[in-house]
Amino acid sequence: MTWDELDARLDGVPGTVSAYVARVGAAPAWTRHADATHYAASTMKAAVLVALHRAAEAGTLDLDAPVPVRNEFDSALPGAPRFSCARHYDNDEAVWERVGDDVTLRWLAHRMIVRSSNLATNLVIDHVGLPAVARVWDLTGARHSVTGRGIEDFAAREAGVTNLVTAADLAALLGALAAGADRPGPLASPAGCAAMLDVLFAQEHREDLAAGLPEGTRIAHKNGWVRGVRHGAGVVFPDDAPPYAVVVCTTTDLADGGPSGEEDDDACRLIARVSAAAWDARRDL
Repeated sequence: MTWDELDARLDGVPGTVSAYVARVGAAPAWTRHADATHYAASTMKAAVLVALHRAAEAGTLDLDAPVPVRNEFDSALPGAPRFSCARHYDNDEAVWERVGDDVTLRWLAHRMIVRSSNLATNLVIDHVGLPAVARVWDLTGARHSVTGRGIEDFAAREAGVTNLVTAADLAALLGALAAGADRPGPLASPAGCAAMLDVLFAQEHREDLAAGLPEGTRIAHKNGWVRGVRHGAGVVFPDDAPPYAVVVCTTTDLADGGPSGEEDDDACRLIARVSAAAWDARRDL
């Protein structure tokens, strides 16, 4: 399928489908509404991961120091009451089972990515701060993406404080991580970028981008979903071609959006089809 044919097929999808496909460090081979903003869902957790590792490299926190697991957070809206996460809406019982205990930030960051834990995400944000996450977006040259609040901060949400991403900005973020693992870059040291990629390689929700790839293909990725929204953002590392970024953001009526992230919905299949098309074109990107 050519890019034009794929575009024509996606034109028939009700809603907005954005995409960005590019070899790491190169101009995009194909884009579609790449600067359109979408509600970020859990893709913002990739920027939180980078902010955490940057703070560790700066020496302002220790990834392996114990921190308490609690479920109460300051709202991003000044003066608003503290808020909590809902256990039934999370994706990872392992973090909830540790409430009242101490764990390491490294462990929380792992659960935040591989199981997309909301509680772990808010705990990490509590330690790094939202300005540090904003700095990550700035360093990648993001033009439209913003992480304005934690997960389930409803007071801030009702006041218009939100989390947004674009396909282009997610591709820039993950592409910078992949490039930074080989040479110094803007986000972190090569060792730090490689460590973050290892976490993204361990992603357990594999029903969208990864589903469009041959079994065993290495992909460092983060996805996100709520009802009406499904995104997949990653860097694929083929054995027979240079690595490439592939991002698909969908705001449509196709996503079921349940908390498990494992619904076999049409949005997952759409993202998998785009991922498969990028794979087929991998040598020509």
